Amino acid sequence: MNANWSYPTSIRFGAGRISELPEACREAGINRPLLVTDRVLARLQVTETALVVMEEAGLGRSLFSGVDPNPSDENLKAGLQVFDEGGFDGVVAFGGGSGIDLGKMIAFMSGQTRPIWDFEDIGDWWTRANSTTIAPIVAIPTTAGTGSEVGRASVITNSRTHVKKIIFHPKVLPSVVICDPELTVGMPPAVTAGTGMDAFAHCLEAYCSPHYHPMSQGIALEGMRLVASYIRRAHQDGTDIEARANMMSAASMGAVAFQKGLGAIHALSHPVGAIHGTHHGTTNAVVMPAVLRFNQGAVSDKLAAVANYLGLSGGFEGFFEFVLKLRRELNIPVNLTELGVGQENIKEMTRMAIQDPSGGGNPVPMDFESTLELYQSCFDWSE
Repeated sequence: MNANWSYPTSIRFGAGRISELPEACREAGINRPLLVTDRVLARLQVTETALVVMEEAGLGRSLFSGVDPNPSDENLKAGLQVFDEGGFDGVVAFGGGSGIDLGKMIAFMSGQTRPIWDFEDIGDWWTRANSTTIAPIVAIPTTAGTGSEVGRASVITNSRTHVKKIIFHPKVLPSVVICDPELTVGMPPAVTAGTGMDAFAHCLEAYCSPHYHPMSQGIALEGMRLVASYIRRAHQDGTDIEARANMMSAASMGAVAFQKGLGAIHALSHPVGAIHGTHHGTTNAVVMPAVLRFNQGAVSDKLAAVANYLGLSGGFEGFFEFVLKLRRELNIPVNLTELGVGQENIKEMTRMAIQDPSGGGNPVPMDFESTLELYQSCFDWSE
């Protein structure tokens, strides 16, 4: 039982704590921050609120919002140009997974001389980076799903190959995180559902991963309980601040937990999102039932324990039925076909999936034939 464990950073959690952004910047050593977010969020009041807080504290109100839903190396190139030309000394990574992931990469790559793909999460490739040039990061999530605010990596799409790559470095972990559930109140129901199911997928796959990490195992279990208890309330009433807060907790917990590993849900979802531009969390929810069946022989006892913890009867089957019912209540598409994904790239996606590092944590080994069959079941799934 040998393992390397690392747990998260300074987190300021609570309603209204966006007002502490200037203090967070000072704590991180940032005097001239660039706020990085996505195009949609840049037009919303929550972003204006953050910019006003920065401006009133003498930190300026500089913004980069050229971030796609699946952030790419092209987005990164544009953001780095703004960061370098503006003389910024840190990043406020603001938004959902896309904005936070790209913000972290702008801070990471601002002083590097090698291409980003040299730092993929493979072995010790992260040691190639010059760690002294990485700019400090303050992260502020405005969704409750990805948990990127407490992660040491980002997912970036190669615009030429359309392959998603995980870029890792310990210093990509934000120095300070502000989790203010009031910032998530304006999320539409569909985004609440998709991001919430992303958090659930993180906890589920971490819990089922065969790797040894008992701390993550416990966090994943409680994270699933929080999602099961609060996602429907957040979906039905976006102003329910208790539900929003607990979903925000679950999102951060999921990202901490998946240090233990992910699995086939993410391995399948990444190629779909890279090629077809689908929402990541929603895609996870779409493929989840087929993956549960694929892994059933290896995880039946584990998920029976989860069912018991969640107060569900029926062991694995009770947990499985709970997932199906939850998807229906959240209006998740039944299968990839209903999500709008065509099958013309199924073999390409299969090749990408078995190469995705997430698959290494799946409790059942993934090869080309079994993964192709699994993808097909995600297109054909019916309830």
